[in-house]
Amino acid sequence: MLNVGLTGGIAAGKSAVARLLVERGAVLIDADAVARAVVEPGTPGLAEVVAAFGPGILDDAGALDRPALGALVFADESKRQVLNAIVHPLVRAEAERLRAAAPGDAVIVQDIPLLVEGGQAGNFDVVLVVAAPLAERMRRMVEDRGMDESDARARIAAQATDEERAAVADVVINNSGSLAELRQNVTEIWESHIAPSISRAR
Repeated sequence: MLNVGLTGGIAAGKSAVARLLVERGAVLIDADAVARAVVEPGTPGLAEVVAAFGPGILDDAGALDRPALGALVFADESKRQVLNAIVHPLVRAEAERLRAAAPGDAVIVQDIPLLVEGGQAGNFDVVLVVAAPLAERMRRMVEDRGMDESDARARIAAQATDEERAAVADVVINNSGSLAELRQNVTEIWESHIAPSISRAR
């Protein structure tokens, strides 16, 4: 089994890289998807979040109101730390359960937006960091996702810097071009960094 950590700043293009790695045969564990699952209605995770932040972060159906929670935590470092202290251990435990259930010869790619912030780089055989210019990331958030510019800047500021991510990377994947260019980059990285590691692991 080869454990690959995949990270990058918001709107850098992690999801696109993850899809391309899955096309190559990788098993994906998406931390964002896991993070949503551990705070679904009826879970202990959601109960802890409500206890910490109050019922105002629930929608009318009793589910987590993500925009409301986001508005609270991205503007306040201490509240973000409280949320992370609740959610991150739950996400890590579920990710480990999924990893343990994968075939023994699998390439496991864990897509973790906050890999650097959580100090998890040392848990992986290979760390891939997806990068794109700040202006392009802002454009994707504002134009493609409909995010308010100030919210977009706050989300970027809440994450590690490009330099901090690059410092833990085995490879930095430049995602400032076309999908075809990204596909070629991922193919080259698979052949140079992942395939040889699979052979050694066997």
